[in-house]
Amino acid sequence: MVSAASSPAVVADTVYVNGHVITLDPDAPTATGVAIKDGRFMAVGGDTLARTLTGPDTEVVDLGGATVIPGLNDSHCHIECAGQAGFVVDLAGVRSVAEALEAVRSFADSRQPGEWVTGSGWHPLAQLTESRYLTRAELDRAAPHNPVYLPTVGHVAMANSSAFELAGIDDGTPDPEAGTIGRDEAGRPTGVLYERALDLITDCMPGWSVEQLEHQFVTGLAHANKFGITSVLEPWLSSSGIRAVQRLMLAGRLTARMGVMWIPEPLVTIDEWAKTISGSGVSSWFGDEWMKLVGIKLVVDGGMSLRSALMREAYPDCPHHHGTATLSREHLTDLVVTAQEYDWRLGVHCVGDRAVDYVLDAFEAADRVRSLVGRRYALIHGSLARREQLERARALGARLELQPAFLWNKAATIEKFLGTETTSRAVPMRTAIDVLGIDNVSMGTDYPTNDLNPFTNLYLAVTRKDIRGVTYGAGEAVTREEALRAYTASGAFATRDETIKGTISPGKLADLAVLSDDYLSVDVERIKDIEVVRTVVGGRVVFKR
Repeated sequence: MVSAASSPAVVADTVYVNGHVITLDPDAPTATGVAIKDGRFMAVGGDTLARTLTGPDTEVVDLGGATVIPGLNDSHCHIECAGQAGFVVDLAGVRSVAEALEAVRSFADSRQPGEWVTGSGWHPLAQLTESRYLTRAELDRAAPHNPVYLPTVGHVAMANSSAFELAGIDDGTPDPEAGTIGRDEAGRPTGVLYERALDLITDCMPGWSVEQLEHQFVTGLAHANKFGITSVLEPWLSSSGIRAVQRLMLAGRLTARMGVMWIPEPLVTIDEWAKTISGSGVSSWFGDEWMKLVGIKLVVDGGMSLRSALMREAYPDCPHHHGTATLSREHLTDLVVTAQEYDWRLGVHCVGDRAVDYVLDAFEAADRVRSLVGRRYALIHGSLARREQLERARALGARLELQPAFLWNKAATIEKFLGTETTSRAVPMRTAIDVLGIDNVSMGTDYPTNDLNPFTNLYLAVTRKDIRGVTYGAGEAVTREEALRAYTASGAFATRDETIKGTISPGKLADLAVLSDDYLSVDVERIKDIEVVRTVVGGRVVFKR
């Protein structure tokens, strides 16, 4: 540290020296020191440069040779779910039907009779040794005095008889539009609900208060910070969820930057849709560096590991099953075109290749109204998109927000439903980068559907190996730097923040993570084991191991 007499006119708040800084800035890809002032990188370069900006009050951090990367950006993450401990039954670690039912029973015993029992996100088909959903009868025995609702990964849920009674569901209840009530051979509801049938239950549930949501977001973001995550794109928020994030932002309580996507009800007339989205008084890109309204989210199909991804070809075990369409092609197109007219950017969940066809047709219709180039419309997931579809997306200026993590512990389930060849082309990251360019391909986890740990995701993108060590589609592997860029700079591009974050460059927001190992040179098998020792957001340490 220099003396006060020799201090420069402008001094840094903090300098980091003696590090291996992976900047991802093409003009200066590596550095050893950085200086931070007022939440931004003041200087990036050698230790000498950083030290010239120190004054008597500057904090100097010796990194001891540790690797530094730009703050990680999970571009598809339901982060509030990481803050729901105590609010829901934790089912993430159960491995059998018996364990799941015991978890429900224990949680219900801690609640008053009649109080709702809700579960965390989980995946019974891939997670349980029995590879099946829980039945209504089983849940009745586990929680005889409480209504039970156990969502899985957003497309399937289980409920008991008490919940069905409150929702008015009985043997004669018809399937809702774009949804299915699971039934046994006698036609009686089994307790399993698919797609929009979930609304029958959730519409009669009390929901979280804004205060409860604030707690969940604060706790969830703190958990994300442990993994070096400094930004998240939250893809599924109601008005109350957006209000909770806004309140946290105004109170200065966010520890990661948030892009948020709104979910207005799509199963309405186009006049009602137009009235809702225009009546909000805002549109996409409203916000600042801490919270930004990125767009509207729509969902077209289910998932690969749920046997509901909408496919061009029939599923191998059933010549008449092509998956599930949650919106018709025609209605989707009308929704997208109308949103484009009101300056809303769209991100559309589409997993199967037929679902991708639906979305691209809708995007092209909107493009005929007004060019989509520069609007950054997104295929969300696009897990089974084909090269020719990605070429159509490129012509529109659309991007792909994907999650290699789906293959980590679900590849075997996907393979069972769709076959080895289809599983091997799932999450086509190499093809997507080659066709769309790295800026238009960002990575996320879809937590809690998949593990939040970004280094598992990075490992899978580089190796294409699942949790068992089985390789699927080696030709879709990418380089370490490409994977890291997709987790940082490309995520910033998704929210129109590429000029202010995503790389360690002078003038950009001082978001960074200090790692336990050198991501670029550590043995490839150890990438998944890397830990974060410090996370910095806007120059402020939000996590330190």
